[in-house]
Formats: sequence, structure tokens, C-alpha cells
Amino acid sequence: MKKIRLVYKKKIVVFAIVLTVVFMFLYARLIYIQIFKSDFLQDEAYKQQTRNRDIPAKRGKILDRNNVVLAESVSVYTVYVINSRIQNKEQVASFLAETLNMDYKFVLDRVKKKVAIQKIKAKVNQKLADKIRSSGVYGIIVDEDYQRYYPYNNLASQVLGFCGADNQGILGLEVKYDAYLKGIKGKILSPTDVRGHRMNKSAEARLEPASGENLVISIDNVIQTYSEQAIENAQEERKAKRVSIIVMNPENGEIYAMASKPDFDLNEPFNINDKDYDGIWESLSKEEQMKALNQRWRNFLINDTYEPGSIFKMVVAASALNEKLVDIGSTFVCNGFKIVADKKIRCWYFPRAHGQETFLEGVKNSCNPVFMELGQRLGINGFYGYFEKFGFRERTGIDLPGEAIGIMHNIKKVGPVELAVMSFGQSFQITPIQLARACSAVVNGGYLITPHFGVKTVGKDGKIKKEFEYTKGRQVISKEESDKMKYILEQVVFDGTGHNSYIEGYSIGGKTATSEKLPRRQGKYISSFLGFAPANNPKILALVLIDEPQGQYYGGVIAAPIIKDIFSNVLPYLGIDQAINENETEPKYVIVPNLIDKTLTEAKREGSKMGFKIKVLGEGKKVVNQFPIENESINKGEEVIVEMGGL
Repeated sequence: MKKIRLVYKKKIVVFAIVLTVVFMFLYARLIYIQIFKSDFLQDEAYKQQTRNRDIPAKRGKILDRNNVVLAESVSVYTVYVINSRIQNKEQVASFLAETLNMDYKFVLDRVKKKVAIQKIKAKVNQKLADKIRSSGVYGIIVDEDYQRYYPYNNLASQVLGFCGADNQGILGLEVKYDAYLKGIKGKILSPTDVRGHRMNKSAEARLEPASGENLVISIDNVIQTYSEQAIENAQEERKAKRVSIIVMNPENGEIYAMASKPDFDLNEPFNINDKDYDGIWESLSKEEQMKALNQRWRNFLINDTYEPGSIFKMVVAASALNEKLVDIGSTFVCNGFKIVADKKIRCWYFPRAHGQETFLEGVKNSCNPVFMELGQRLGINGFYGYFEKFGFRERTGIDLPGEAIGIMHNIKKVGPVELAVMSFGQSFQITPIQLARACSAVVNGGYLITPHFGVKTVGKDGKIKKEFEYTKGRQVISKEESDKMKYILEQVVFDGTGHNSYIEGYSIGGKTATSEKLPRRQGKYISSFLGFAPANNPKILALVLIDEPQGQYYGGVIAAPIIKDIFSNVLPYLGIDQAINENETEPKYVIVPNLIDKTLTEAKREGSKMGFKIKVLGEGKKVVNQFPIENESINKGEEVIVEMGGL
């Protein structure tokens, strides 16, 4: 009996210990829930007891430098159904399918879905929204929403980018500055009973959305429009694969215009709108369609690399000047080719030869042997050093997503032949924006700048929220050598390979290029021209590229006139004064002198002195024909056409 009592007591003790442990665990759990999990559980309970709907925030506008609206959000509507409030699901589905022009089965599946609230369609216009609201059909809610709208359709499409269905940026500046533009969503919180039915409407809580900030960018709507018209005309005329342009301020990096044609409509970004796809678009796979669309959306000027050709000679010339390896009057001899390591490398002028020429004339003639000699003088280490200093081994920092970087030989594998070819802009690849940045440094006193679009953000009240800052970068050449380069490049336009960009009354500098695409000998070229003005104090710099033009392909012949066309409109718009005053109060006449057998330089100087314009036809060393003829009287400012020929 004593033994039984002892066993019984032990069991009671064990039971008491177990009970104590259980109560301690429950007590600890209660403390944990009450203190550490209270906020979380309260939120979860609130979610179960309320039905939440997002109130979209109005996305900020994108404005050009003069506050012209380039992108804005306009009011549209989103249609929802509340499952628990629908009495006849088939009737509601039929009404919505008919009103919204949607598939009945698709709508019915959504109406029957066992969720508290179900979206049926977004981006509904006000007319349809009003019809649904006034229908009296129970269980349908229409909420206000926003849709992105671009007033100028295709303008700057690859730069601005576009938004997705949820108004979130997915391309271009829309995604780069999404954090500033998107705003903060609001909410409608509706209390519900245990069955999910909405309780008294007056008990609804509304958290107001905060609109996004407006983004002011450096693009000038007028300059962008002029530029796009010019490259669109060039694309049609030259039947080119693509024509692209950058227009920027070389002093501070502000981009006034950037575009490539073909492009796309920002309001219908998934519409290819290309005759080549007429009748076959629907037969393409989704992958093929997206590949084609991505090519339209792609910004070649920052996303792709190419061989720059002779425009790169600006960098080589500036580097050699900065190292005191050459001066304006230094002399060279062009035999039409240069022998480098037993390899004959031709001048573009071959089988003709430029003969003896100064450094200035070599740049004006874009003579390959001159630049091969400069490359030898710089040496491999010197060449690579300046290649890096001018920013070709780094991204420019432009405020657009997806910027590429230059592709260059490993320095250990570069020999004399590779160095010679690189010296006139071949055998390596860079992006157009890298080239524009480097050439800006050549003519702005030697400083690298950051190409950019973002200027500032402003609130609805017009007050500045944030100003974006871009510091001046490193100095890569001296101001003295930069001044020499500006003078040399002005002569390239006055009577060198860039003479087709010459505008009477304005001082313009520039450089031409014609680069053969890989693989070689396929007859595919990129023709380009870089121009800036005024030549002595550049306020604007433009780079145009024509990809695979048909027929004539020399940059000086087909690309330089595009810059002339743009500058003819843009320079007066920017308030850049002409160097020559042509505002005569009375008509004046001049007698045309005999220009035959004169060089282009002599003819232009004669024209400038006498007050008439020179229009050049063809290439060559001497004037072989002219109209009007000598001794004929013409109005001051009229054109004299000169035809060039001979060697």
C-alpha cells in the first residue's frame, strides 16, 4: 500500500511539472502574440475585415526645356466586379462583354472567380465608364485610373520610352526617372462582414494618392522636330537602314535632340507600322515579333557600337597636338598609301595622292597617311593612353538605361599595322554618344562632360523638388590645343571635305567619316558627319550617322548636308548671330568673276569677298565650270554654282 502511494505521488509530481511547463509555454506564447505580434495580427485582421482597392497615383509629366509637354497622364477608368454582390453572374458578364467589346466567356470566368474583387478591364474611356455607372447593374465598380499619353506620337520615342499597363516606366527616361514620376498609390478601405459583403459605405476609409513629380529635360521640342524631319528625309532619299542624330551642348552635356529613324509611336508602342511586315506580322511567332519591336525601341546611339571612321581623326589630331608631336604647319607627304610593316595601307584618295601637305591640309583632306604617321608618333602606349583619357574605355554616364561601352584590342596584341588602321578610326568600336562626348572635349577647351537629359523635377505647384547636377570632368587636352583644333576643323568645313555643311555667315567646324561595316567588301557603309558652331566658341554640336545608304555613301557628300539643313534652322533659333551682316536696306548687285581653274578655297574666298554664295557640285581640285558665267550681274547673296573636277 505504501508503495502504491509513492507511485501515485510521483505521478502527481510529474503531472504538475508537465502542467506547469504547458502553462509556461502558453503564457510565453501569449506574451509573444500580445506584445511582439500584435501589430502584424491587427493588420491581418483588418485585411480580412476590409476590401481594399488601389487608387492609382497620377504620373508626373515630362516637359522639354521650355516646359512643352512631351508626356502626360490622362484620366481613364478601370472596371471591377464584387463577387459577393452579384445576383445574376451571367447577366453581369453579358452586359460587360457587350459594353466593353470583350469575349463573353472570358468575362464570365472573371465574374465567377471566387475573390472579393476582380478587375475586368483597365483603360476604359469616360463615355463607356459613364454608361456602366448609369446602368444600375448591381456588383460593378468603376474607378478612376490614368493612361500615359504622348502628344507628339513618335517624337523622341527611343529617348522618352513608354509605360506598361500599370503605368510603370519600362523604357527610356520613363524607366530611368520612374522613382520621381510614379507617385504613391492611394487606397479605398471598405469594411466587410463575415461573408465579405461591404458594410455601410460611410465607414469607408480613403488614403489619398500622391502625384508624381514633373520631370524637366534638356530636349528642345523645336530642335528635336527639326532634327527628326531632316533625318527622316535623309532616310527616304538614301533608302538607308537607319539614320540617327545627336544634337547637344558641348560645353555642359545637355542634349537638345536625339533620334533614330525608323522609330515607333509612343502611344502604340506594340504596333510595328512597317511596310516590310504588311501581311506577315500575324504569322510571326511571339519571339519574332518581340525581336522586331525591340529593334524599333532600341536606341542605337547609346546601346550599340560601331567603327567611327574618320571623325575619330579629331581625337588623334588633338592627342598629337597635345603631345607637341605636330603643329599646324608641320609637313607630310601622301603618295596615296603608306607602307607599314611591309603592308600597303591605302589612303581613301587612292589611286590619287594628296602629295605634299601641311598638317592643316592633311586634316582638311582627311588624309589617312597623315594620321598613320601621327599614330606612329604617339606610339601604342600613347595612343591607348589618350583613348582612355577621352573616355572610350568607360560609359559616358548618360541618364538612359542600357548604355554600351567601346570594344578595343588587347594592347598586348597590337602591332604597327593595327595601330596604323586604328589611327584613322577603324578596327575598334565605340558608341556614337562616346564619340560625341570625346569630340565635345576636343572643341570645348579640353574637358569631358556628361551627356544628359535630366534637368530638374518640379511639383504640381511649380516649385523645384530636385535639380540634377553634372560636374565638369577631367581635362584631356589643353585649351591652347583645343583652340587650334577649332580653327583646323573650321577650315575642314570652309574648303575641305566638310564643305557641304558650309552656311554663309556662320563659322562652322566639322569632320566627315565614311566607315565600311564588317564584314568588309560587302558594300555596306556608315556615312557620318560631326559639326559644331560657332567654330570659335561652340554652343551646339551635332553628329549624324547614315547606316547602309544606297548609292552615294561618302559622309561629306550625304551626311554633311543634313547638318547644314539642321543648323540653317537651329542656329537662328538659338540666337547665334551671323558673322556677316546681310540685312541690306537696298538690293545690291555684283559682277561674277571668272572662277574657272581656281581651287575651291579660292572660289569661296572670292564669293565671300564679292557677296555671293558658292554652291559646289562634284569633287576635284579645280573649278571646271560655273553658272552664272563671268561678268554676269547678279543680286548680292545669290548663288554661283561651281563644278569641281580635275586632279
